Amino acid sequence: MHSLLDIAIETPRGRGGAGGRVPCAGVGRRGIRSSAVTSDFIAVLANPSAGRGRYRGLLPGVVQALGVAGRPVRLLTAADGAQAETACHDAVGEGAAAVVAVGGDGTVHRALQAVAGTATGFGVVPAGTGNDFASAVGVPLAPLRAAEAIGLALRDGRAHRVDLARTENDQGGSRWFCAVLAAGFDALVNERANRMRLPRGPRRYDLAILLELARLRAREYVLHADGVEHRFAAEIVAVGNCPSYGGGMRILPGADPTDGLLDVIFAAPLGRAHLTRLKPRLRHGTHVSDARVTVLRARRVRIQAEGIIGYADGERLGALPLEVACVPGAVRLLR
Repeated sequence: MHSLLDIAIETPRGRGGAGGRVPCAGVGRRGIRSSAVTSDFIAVLANPSAGRGRYRGLLPGVVQALGVAGRPVRLLTAADGAQAETACHDAVGEGAAAVVAVGGDGTVHRALQAVAGTATGFGVVPAGTGNDFASAVGVPLAPLRAAEAIGLALRDGRAHRVDLARTENDQGGSRWFCAVLAAGFDALVNERANRMRLPRGPRRYDLAILLELARLRAREYVLHADGVEHRFAAEIVAVGNCPSYGGGMRILPGADPTDGLLDVIFAAPLGRAHLTRLKPRLRHGTHVSDARVTVLRARRVRIQAEGIIGYADGERLGALPLEVACVPGAVRLLR
């Protein structure tokens, strides 16, 4: 995730004062439709570098659109991803009615570490190069329309339960993710690109692809899906809550973030030529018809391989093995 720079903070006064703790109401008898939080502010986490800076001037319009909820808006300040998560945790702890992520899947990933599993509402204003979670859960892709929809949902007490995936490593560390965990060739490309200082911008990722293709080899995996063991060699391996990653690559076209299941994909060893030919088919999800591709569904998955760093929502999780569980209805989505 790029640094969250140049974000001002606005703390309008309302009932209970800016940032003050407001008592939480109990969940209504009808469940999710009855707002579980009665506090009076909306916390907004924005990444001004998202979408390669195309949306730097977006925030005033987002704040105005959110105003339909009748609550003040607090813009969270952060210099990096870790600070962004801390700011979101603080907002949830102070009783925010909602946390809104303005950016791509990386910004969503950071905000979800605080919101997942809580009664706090969550909204997404898609403004990144990859908006795969927003696309999968029916968020309007026009940023200001998305912001207005969040405000209206909060005003009217409407929310939709959406699944998330939760990972755990062998040391007990855990992370949430919303879209796709890459654990094969794409993860290797991400790790290489993050180690490179030059070139800057998208060309660094393109160069990382070429370098990883040059040293491509199938890795040996052990994967357990709901306790059933699968051993295989592969270059492409992923676990998904949503169909796509990387800005529309439909790696798991059948994945549904409301079905309580994870989708898993792996492919028999392809080699450079076949991998290069298969990649364009990801845009349409037609690669799953290839006889070398296997797709599974499970509630819980454990994936293990040597020398692979897992990446989810484009963010670095850490070395395999990782345990991944689908958590049904883990977030209250406002849209």
